[in-house]
Amino acid sequence: MTSIKRITLKEVEFIAHKLAKEKLKYDEPIPEFNSRYPNVLESCLLVPFQTFSKKLLYKGLIAKAAMLFYLMIKKRPFQNWNKRIAMTVLLVFLHKNGKWLKVDINSFYDFTMHIAASPAVDKEQYIAIINNFINRSLTDFSI
Repeated sequence: MTSIKRITLKEVEFIAHKLAKEKLKYDEPIPEFNSRYPNVLESCLLVPFQTFSKKLLYKGLIAKAAMLFYLMIKKRPFQNWNKRIAMTVLLVFLHKNGKWLKVDINSFYDFTMHIAASPAVDKEQYIAIINNFINRSLTDFSI
């Protein structure tokens, strides 16, 4: 069984954040990486790998990816651009694990906006929706 590769803080800074800044051109600027809210991003990256009584809380790549994506959107680790950075972080995380999403960018963005608008009280329901979205769209990464 292959272990799931984590996305690190440095990767968010140097890959996901930089990629979002360079490739996703919109009217509002992406804030500098060091202007993020203290410890929020770190928490978003750690929670998908949490254990309780030595048991993983989120088992498998899809469950970890769904939680990562949800937290990157809802916990808002940056001053702005959280949704776009969350999209990029999800893709980088999947790529590190040999996977990708087969979905057009507009559908992916619309889905991200839908999750962002979701009520916090429905967290578990929306994480299940994200799991389903990733499961339906997941493909092996190939060049």
